[in-house]
Amino acid sequence: MAEVTLEGLTKVFPGDVRAVADINLEVRDQEFIVLVGPSGCGKSTTLRMIAGLEEITEGRIRIGGRVVNDVPPKDRDIAMVFQNYALYPHMTVYKNMAFALKLRKTPKKEINERVMEAARTLGLEDLLDRKPKAISGGQRQRVAVGRAIVRHPKAFLFDEPLSNLDAKLRVETRAELKYLQQQLETTTIYVTHDQEEAMTLGDRVVVMKDGALQQCASPLEVYERPVSRFVAGFVGMPPMNFLKGRLVAENGALCFDEGSARLRLRPQHAAVLSEWVDKEVTLGVRPEAMYTRRHTQQPSEGTILPVELKVIEPLGAEMDVYVATPQHPHIVARIDAERGLTPGDTISLQIDMEKVHVFENTEDGRNLSLQRAQ
Repeated sequence: MAEVTLEGLTKVFPGDVRAVADINLEVRDQEFIVLVGPSGCGKSTTLRMIAGLEEITEGRIRIGGRVVNDVPPKDRDIAMVFQNYALYPHMTVYKNMAFALKLRKTPKKEINERVMEAARTLGLEDLLDRKPKAISGGQRQRVAVGRAIVRHPKAFLFDEPLSNLDAKLRVETRAELKYLQQQLETTTIYVTHDQEEAMTLGDRVVVMKDGALQQCASPLEVYERPVSRFVAGFVGMPPMNFLKGRLVAENGALCFDEGSARLRLRPQHAAVLSEWVDKEVTLGVRPEAMYTRRHTQQPSEGTILPVELKVIEPLGAEMDVYVATPQHPHIVARIDAERGLTPGDTISLQIDMEKVHVFENTEDGRNLSLQRAQ
């Protein structure tokens, strides 16, 4: 087992295309860390540099304290599981799992012991004589993991390994992966564009954009305390609502003027936002931080937003309602399911002002709510 450290890791492709920009990251021994971000953000390129499949432009990579910049992939003692699994179609499951050990001239008895141990762990014992075309996509994914396990590597690298599975199987398989990593206690770096996968799998989540690290923290920290509007909008489903408006002082309190209503900020927010009075900002509100009046107690002053109901999406115990104000035509709230709501109704949403965020009025604007009071 080993820690993996990235120091100023940078990758520039021909044409001065900067795919990865000065990444500094320490993955702790036995940690499960997930790199997540939109397509083209540099997460897979970062993983390929760690694996040695992509040359580094600048920076250093350490695995177990050893600098591996110039070490060939086969000598880095890591195992990589790809999106397409890369199984040999003419080999049985057993031979696929044993292949890398045979190349290393591992004794046959040890190969058999390692393969059978991995097969028991992954529930593949009854499939060892089959070829990849004769098993399901989820089973092929487990064979690819088994092939990595038998090598006893210092670290696992996963490059979107679940993207070829259907939705139900993805949910089941990611739970298996998380359990397996906990049992093996192996340092794991996992790449995905699916923020739900990132939140459920990772001990820590690394959010990337345009080749740069935006935030690295626990899933709950990233969700509850996003450092920027980009992170806030990327993490969470449905995405966070962003309302443009102005901060105003009113009766000794600081309020967000949305245009249709004034929402009173909590004292802890007001204390760090005093210099933004009379300036344009963006208020971030997650869909689950809004409620219809009938599901709340007597609302406190400055928490109500009148809206027009546009669309209702039933989800069983909950429902997503798409609403609008004259200034903001696309707002979504996730509320408890209830009858009697009809598109076209004017309703009142109560906002949990403890859970709102105030951002600079730009696409990548800082979360001003996280500033310290002066």
